[in-house]
Amino acid sequence: MAQWLQLQKLDSKYLEQVDQLYDDSFPMDIRQYLSRWIESIDWDTVAFQDSLATVRFHDLLVQLDDQHSRFALENNFLLQHNIRKIRRNLQDRFQEDPVHMAMIISRNLKEEKKILEKVKITEQEAQGTVSAMVVEKQKLDNKVKEMKDRAQVADQNIKNLEELQDEYDFKVNTLKSRENEVNGMTPKELEEEKITVGRMCLELKAKRQDVVMQLTDLLNVAQALLTDLISEELPEWRQRQQIACIGGPPNACVDQLQNWFTSVAESLQQVRQHLKKLQELEQKFTYDNDPIPQKKAYLEARALELLKNLLSNSLVVERQPCMPTHPQRPLVLKTGVQFTVKLRFLVKMQEFNYQLKVKALLDKDVTEKKGFRKFNILGTNTKVMNMEESNGSLAAEFRHLQLKEQKVAGNRTNEGPLIVTEELHSLSFESELQLNQSGLNIKLEATSLPVVVISNVCQLPSGWASILWYNMLTTEPKNLKFFLNPPTAKWSQLSEVLSWQFSAVTQRGLNQEQLHMLADKLLGAKAQRNPDGQIPWNKFCKQSANEKTFPFWLWIEGILDLIKRHLLSLWNDGSIMGFLSKGQEKALLSNKCPGTFLLRFSESSREGAITFTWVEHDVHDKPLFHSVEPYTKKELGAVSLPNIIRTYKVMAAENIPENPLRFLYPDVPKDKAFGKYCPEPSEAAEPMDVENGPEKSSYMKTVLISVSEVHPSKLQDNMMPMSPDDYNALCRDVSPGDIDAVMSADF
Repeated sequence: MAQWLQLQKLDSKYLEQVDQLYDDSFPMDIRQYLSRWIESIDWDTVAFQDSLATVRFHDLLVQLDDQHSRFALENNFLLQHNIRKIRRNLQDRFQEDPVHMAMIISRNLKEEKKILEKVKITEQEAQGTVSAMVVEKQKLDNKVKEMKDRAQVADQNIKNLEELQDEYDFKVNTLKSRENEVNGMTPKELEEEKITVGRMCLELKAKRQDVVMQLTDLLNVAQALLTDLISEELPEWRQRQQIACIGGPPNACVDQLQNWFTSVAESLQQVRQHLKKLQELEQKFTYDNDPIPQKKAYLEARALELLKNLLSNSLVVERQPCMPTHPQRPLVLKTGVQFTVKLRFLVKMQEFNYQLKVKALLDKDVTEKKGFRKFNILGTNTKVMNMEESNGSLAAEFRHLQLKEQKVAGNRTNEGPLIVTEELHSLSFESELQLNQSGLNIKLEATSLPVVVISNVCQLPSGWASILWYNMLTTEPKNLKFFLNPPTAKWSQLSEVLSWQFSAVTQRGLNQEQLHMLADKLLGAKAQRNPDGQIPWNKFCKQSANEKTFPFWLWIEGILDLIKRHLLSLWNDGSIMGFLSKGQEKALLSNKCPGTFLLRFSESSREGAITFTWVEHDVHDKPLFHSVEPYTKKELGAVSLPNIIRTYKVMAAENIPENPLRFLYPDVPKDKAFGKYCPEPSEAAEPMDVENGPEKSSYMKTVLISVSEVHPSKLQDNMMPMSPDDYNALCRDVSPGDIDAVMSADF
């Protein structure tokens, strides 16, 4: 399959990476329209031969002309206009430098292949995890199939039993009538008929015994399956839901769980119907030691108890409480702000449609805790569950709930043992189900994961930290006193959760090098990044007694916000190294070419900031490192980081300001790394009023650039770093001793 066709079939997160490869210098339109032709050329070879590049450039223009002609035949004026504009732009940019165009195409094709290879590797890694789940799913599917097969066999045998009993009744009645007839059967015929009826009676008794045993076995299979569902599958689903809530892999198995629950319920209802049928047969004919009256009451009670157990565990919170304004921060609710929560009843049967009325409650059955806040639920807190049109599931979604704090007489401040963002509250849902013709009412209840209630959005980061810590370390749904004595976390646990925070809002989690730096920061270098190293809650998200420091999590949260607002593309393509210490930074740069730089996050900014450090070498080849003052959201809101890097200048004394940044670590030319994020100056708008022309502005255009002013002594003799080629050429012509003599001379 053609490479471009493969790319178009990828998920949106990978298509976004493809989109970042193309910009105005070489639009994606060309890649789309000329995909076959582009992929038929060896652009790696073209990029190294000027004459061949010129030929291919003109070939591409011809291809665009052909495409324009096709659009003309289709009378598609807009696409004709776009193709003409693309052609003009290509001529303006690459007419004098077709090799540059060939390099862009070559690079993009290679990056596309990398994306496809990454997808393949990701799918292979996921396959191992999925395969284990598939095996378990298959086991349960097989058990469900066995149960359905047994129910089907029992159903057919009961029909056969009914037919046999009807035939037996007919023969018995016929025999009695013939015995009373004057000219009836001969004694021999009568004896033979009695023997036949006797055999039928024995067969009838055997079939009754078989049917009762089959129903008993069917209930045994249903009970074993029910135990698997309630004791294993349902808790595992809830645990996966916990992980998904804090950024882990999505939990998409609720439909399968529903299918299993529904199948068991249907089979149990079948058993109950079979028992009613057996009761009818018993009323028509019975005998000593008849298994139906002996076992019927026991089987009925057992089937009903199993069904009750299944239904009472079928109400689940499908989507945990979440404010629509913060979809990636569920379980943190702000007073006065609407939140949503969705419930599902896992037994999807038509007879339950519109029969379940669910009521939402907060902190139900929670003993009063001194100093803890109390809240009222505002909005529509009752819903009737009905079958959704999309998938037929029995569900209810609360969309307009709010929390309002109850006014308490006196001053509550400092009375509670926990701060606001450590208080956990429980949102529960109640309903009642009446089984048809049984008169049995079943109490249903589901409880959300604990929620944190905040009153100001500035408390959201700390509230989310509490949600992370709780769901990382416990599976108890109602441990609302968790933070009275919060357990420590292992680094192996926390590192995974930290990586999820990045992959949940970007396309890239944290790699091992980045996690190593964070491990050193939390555990200390002496711990040697021990996976079992213990991290206390206070160190993760509590304010230190030293006011100059700030909690680790709030630093991470500031960086996440910085990435989302200003650095998303750079983070996704791996340009930002991000997390490394100053020592690691120097170790990485010390042996690199002058002008090599890397991007890392500042450790001193609570709100999130990014800086870059570059290296140069003195005459003794000793590396010198320079770091710029970190850029915060304020600076990046005015000028993007790629533009800052492109226009950055260093000025010392009367030197002409120069840009010292040449290569993004390890050796990527700056323009190649950031060129796609620095669009060419936009063309003047095409005038709509041809006669009057556009109105000319009297202002001169300005460009914001970053300049660092340093003392000359901090730069190597006021000289900017040489390129590798310049430095190597100098070393070939001048000996190191001569270079030292020149550099030490007094000018």
